[in-house]
Amino acid sequence: MRYALITGASSGIGLELAHIMAREGHHLILSARNILVLEELANTLRSSHAIEVHIIPCDLSDSRSAITLHKAIKERNLTIDCLVNNAGFGLLGEFKDMEEDMLHRMVELNCSSLMSLSRLFMNDLIASKGRILNIASVAAFYSGPLMSVYYATKAFVVSFSEALNFELRNHGVSVTAHCPGPTHSNFQERAGMHNATLFKLLPVPTSKIVAEHAYKAMMKRKSLAIHGFINRLMLITGSISPRSMKVRMVHAFQSSKS
Repeated sequence: MRYALITGASSGIGLELAHIMAREGHHLILSARNILVLEELANTLRSSHAIEVHIIPCDLSDSRSAITLHKAIKERNLTIDCLVNNAGFGLLGEFKDMEEDMLHRMVELNCSSLMSLSRLFMNDLIASKGRILNIASVAAFYSGPLMSVYYATKAFVVSFSEALNFELRNHGVSVTAHCPGPTHSNFQERAGMHNATLFKLLPVPTSKIVAEHAYKAMMKRKSLAIHGFINRLMLITGSISPRSMKVRMVHAFQSSKS
């Protein structure tokens, strides 16, 4: 029996992906920091669907935590055929004012742990001709004043995912970089963006809608998937705009959030 591992499964897009994948018959390994939420979610999924669910609490913003998570899964003699790297966070504010520890934790969670888990489970994925779904962001295609490190981490996710997808094509493994725009989730609260004007003026999708799109893209083995017509249109427009203009535009947008 093979499982899908979902990180950041306790809320937002990760939570909705857990429900979707359970509905579609995937056996699950769920990881996040909050064990109580994971236990409640696991019980709900077991009672609603004929699947097995394992929970392994883990804070992937800690250095080498990916190794600890991989070891815990292997100690249970579990193998995976799907890796969903969903866990991540951002912070709003000027770089000079950011806490050093939080910046390192952001890079660890958004980039290093994602990379490490992909490498650690590579044998499982090749053996099963499996799938990797990396939740990135449309932020990957811009430079982001006032969220400079977050934007940079998502650029890493997209670049890494596309390259890895190409490398693994002859092994039958697909890597999908999914890029949502602003989404209703607890991400905004943690990033300090909950009062952003954007969320009052523009239609912002729910985590469930975004998760459905991400799941379909992964199952179709797409390399890159951008959610939402407006996001795709903005990226097309942005591709012909000077970078100096784009960085000013993003700064203005981020300033309205703060």
